[in-house]
Amino acid sequence: MSLKNTLCAAVAASFLSAGVASADKLTIATVNNGDMIRMQGMTEDFTKKTGHTVEWVTLEENVLRQRVTTDITTKGGAFDIMTIGMYETPIWGKNKWLVPLDDLSEGYNAADILPAMSGGLSYDGTLYAAPFYGESSMIMYRKDLMEKAGMEMPKSPSWSFIARAARKMTDRDADINGICLRGKAGWGEGGAFITAMSNSFGARWFDEKWNAQFDTREWSDTLNFYKNMMDDAGPKGFATNGFNENLSLFQQGKCGMWIDATVAASFVTNPKDSKVADKVGFALAPDNGMGRRSNWLWAWALAIPAGTQKEAAAKQFIEWATSTDYIELVAAKEGWANVPPGARTSLYENENYKKVPFAQMTLDSILSANPKASTVDPSPYVGVQFAAIPEFAGIATEVSQEFSAAYAGKQTIAEALAKAQTITNDAMEAAGYK
Repeated sequence: MSLKNTLCAAVAASFLSAGVASADKLTIATVNNGDMIRMQGMTEDFTKKTGHTVEWVTLEENVLRQRVTTDITTKGGAFDIMTIGMYETPIWGKNKWLVPLDDLSEGYNAADILPAMSGGLSYDGTLYAAPFYGESSMIMYRKDLMEKAGMEMPKSPSWSFIARAARKMTDRDADINGICLRGKAGWGEGGAFITAMSNSFGARWFDEKWNAQFDTREWSDTLNFYKNMMDDAGPKGFATNGFNENLSLFQQGKCGMWIDATVAASFVTNPKDSKVADKVGFALAPDNGMGRRSNWLWAWALAIPAGTQKEAAAKQFIEWATSTDYIELVAAKEGWANVPPGARTSLYENENYKKVPFAQMTLDSILSANPKASTVDPSPYVGVQFAAIPEFAGIATEVSQEFSAAYAGKQTIAEALAKAQTITNDAMEAAGYK
């Protein structure tokens, strides 16, 4: 029996031993990212092994966050499994809104999950969500356009280099933008990008007494640098572009550089989808000479809301979707470059995966992000592109809307930052932090 067949048999045996009396229909809320869409195409394998069927509710990122947050806080019961991330998981786990995943089967090997991922998806040492994929952010760039510009991408570039390269690579007549970056409102969209970027400029959301810090030179430098670069070298309408919009632009050959989630690497190098698949290089997210890079740390993970009547079946799905067997399944059907990355240690020890051109850069990016020390000056929160407090999502959504309005020219950077300062301080005072 082959290793793959042995693994599949072991997983099937663990499913049968779970003792589920009858087949269930699971309703799963997920994000409309490529890896999640791919998983939906693979679920026949899960149904064949377990008898359980799946109904997918696939949503744009901002809408997903709103729907699952509303459902879990109101105990709506619309979903048996939710796709959530490192921000929500520890908070919801602490509130006992999620089913603990501390009894997954021995064959699943939870110890194989990368510590950076399991740590961010746990509360008080208990895992509450299993990572489908993990990510940081990095630079994806057109090697041919960089060469044409007479420049060479360093492995660890600075923001000043990126800005120079972006302007040199821009060719409006050929519809090539030197750089594509998120500007879309939403704390996990443009808000995540600009927060990670601000870390490298020495900015932070709060000082050690939870006072907002948007009235500082560091935040002004961050937003002005971003907007000036994007006005000169970014796509028209960048203020409304998020992950999927920029992915499409890059795949069409309309971006010289794109700084975004490491998970995007498989989609920009896949010749089925990308016109520039054979021209893409990778580098670490930029720094600004202050000891912090501008990369984030994240996992899209699967969690079970407390109160579901289908807990056993939901755990079976999570074991299936986040297992090494699933990785092997995707590799067999679509190649090693397209497996979900960043979740398991064993993947980066796999000789087949080591040959993937972006594998090591993804791991290096993940390992270089430190959620416990993400800012230059001390801050009271954990998180790289977010502050891990319940109030953050609401505050940061409003702040990101002000920033996007400034990117679009509807107000000045100074006006946006002044509003961000007021929004944040008012909310923190109402929440009792001050």
